[in-house]
Amino acid sequence: MAVSAPFRWGTLAVALMVVATPLFSTAETQLSRHRQPPPSNIIIGFVGGFVRHNNPHQEPVKLARDLRKTAPPDTYVRVFENRHRRAAYRTIVRLLDTDHDGKLSSAEKNRARIMLFGHSWGAAAAVLLARDLDRQDIPVLLTVQVDSVAKLWQDDSAIPDNVAEAVNFYQPHGLIHGQRLITPVDPIKTEILGNILIDYRKHPVECTGISWFDRYITPSHAESQCDPRLWSHIEEMLRQRLAVQSAKAVSPQISDKAQ
Repeated sequence: MAVSAPFRWGTLAVALMVVATPLFSTAETQLSRHRQPPPSNIIIGFVGGFVRHNNPHQEPVKLARDLRKTAPPDTYVRVFENRHRRAAYRTIVRLLDTDHDGKLSSAEKNRARIMLFGHSWGAAAAVLLARDLDRQDIPVLLTVQVDSVAKLWQDDSAIPDNVAEAVNFYQPHGLIHGQRLITPVDPIKTEILGNILIDYRKHPVECTGISWFDRYITPSHAESQCDPRLWSHIEEMLRQRLAVQSAKAVSPQISDKAQ
């Protein structure tokens, strides 16, 4: 009995340490999350059709990959499947909720610098996501649609008035072709940068890693996804706006120091 008592106390001490360690780890993890500064820029993309969000052959995925490498460090970039629009919305709200109280204040909403892009069903998803954000008075800097195709009962032509700028690239040929005309709900609040026609019958693009259906049944629609010139142009549009936002963020600091 004299030997077993210390043994039981030692066992109890070890057990308490084992139980307590995850609790401390969880608390430290939560604390580190709270300390991590929120992103100043949020760029969300959507792939089309039934494409996976990490398909390396998809230009939207390549664009996001390249942006992550060279965009300002306070920029969040992510691509979703078009059917996961709700998950994208929840992600944006979580990133904007800087005080982690489960709701967005006016200040948290107004600090949003959000840009959305997508191809085919993904382009329509970008517009619908902008509309979801509009219901919560969350502003969007830019939406980019590439050969936008709406699903049944969806409308990808009307750009909500929380969007500052919108641009639409489309091709007119084949069984699947994009929305030809996007218009602003409020022309005063939203500038349409263009409804831009791209004719891949005149200027074909070689695609790799696409399905038989895409190659022979909907070639022009597929080319709009794999056109490196087009997606490089879109990347440049996003980078220009990131640069403008960075300059705006620096300007108040410079003026404060001057005073």
